[in-house]
Amino acid sequence: MNQKNAIIKRFGMVHHPEGGAFVETYRSSLLVANQEANERVASTGILFLLGRDEFSAFHRIKSDEMWHFYSGDSLRIIEISPAGDLKETRLGINFIEGELCQYVVPAGAWFASIPVMDGVHGFSFVGCTVAPGFDFSDFELADEDELTQAFPQHRATIHSLIHASRL
Repeated sequence: MNQKNAIIKRFGMVHHPEGGAFVETYRSSLLVANQEANERVASTGILFLLGRDEFSAFHRIKSDEMWHFYSGDSLRIIEISPAGDLKETRLGINFIEGELCQYVVPAGAWFASIPVMDGVHGFSFVGCTVAPGFDFSDFELADEDELTQAFPQHRATIHSLIHASRL
């Protein structure tokens, strides 16, 4: 069994709609008001795994999401801000090259992630903490046509990180 499959089995991970595999590891018992003044758990945490040939498709959520690097190859996080600015952050442990071991994607940003192409491990193993806590009702998977219409200057990047475009 390869290391990627061993991690999936060890933590009981399942397929995530945006791509990759995940398992929720934490859901706070504390309730807080979210942006719509509804009650929401204060925080949630997941483990998330992407294989070399996988990516997390463009999506957005209504809360800040902190990413944590654990193991494997570095992970590229690609964001499009509401103003249309494109930004790439590398999550990993090569601090000399500017990689970060933690990074926060702000609420409302469109974002995707993909392991670096030259990685030797064949996977990126990370964690995500969301506050206020994640709820699938706050999750929006991007539509390629709509996202491209909103940000035509990023057409190629959007096309490469949308699962529907691969069918």
